Amino acid sequence: MSQEYKIPSTSVFYQEDIKKSKFIVHIAHTPDLESAKAFIKSIGIKYPDARHNCWAHVAGEPSGSHVFGFSDDGEPNGTAGKPMLNVLMGSGLGEITAVVTRYFGGIKLGTGGLVRAYGGSLNNAMLELTTETKIPEAIIYGISEYSHQGLIENILTAYTVLDIEKTFTAQIAWQIKIDSREVARALAEVFEKTNARVEFKLKE
Repeated sequence: MSQEYKIPSTSVFYQEDIKKSKFIVHIAHTPDLESAKAFIKSIGIKYPDARHNCWAHVAGEPSGSHVFGFSDDGEPNGTAGKPMLNVLMGSGLGEITAVVTRYFGGIKLGTGGLVRAYGGSLNNAMLELTTETKIPEAIIYGISEYSHQGLIENILTAYTVLDIEKTFTAQIAWQIKIDSREVARALAEVFEKTNARVEFKLKE
């Protein structure tokens, strides 16, 4: 079952100079891989003359390794993207992408210095990030008579309802976005309290 987790509620811009190299950090909320890729591309367009635009993302639930990704973008292997991903994974946040842009200042940092610079600048930027809680969502749906509308609405007040759509024809068609951890209890309560006349189902 999905768990709630923290996501960025704002974007962050941060920069610092390390041994004459400028490190510019951008962090954004990216709920999926497509938005992560679009964000990374936008930063590359913003700084076309930068030597490196290194990035890392957790573009979904923090527990889902398939949403992890990183790139050293020309820096020595393992010195940029991986340390950045480690920072993101260590934060426990989901739906987050970070891009660190580097303008080379003429002094080589060495592999250890690069790891510290990329990981450290992102860590510092993360201190400025505000977050919010992401509630795992599910959609339940069903049909009811008009006579059950008030009862169903009353039942739903006890649940974390994120959105509700009702279509009124000869009957009422319901589509309810709800905290996925509450689905089984909600389905059972609607069925029971309408004396088995209304049966909502989980949308797959």
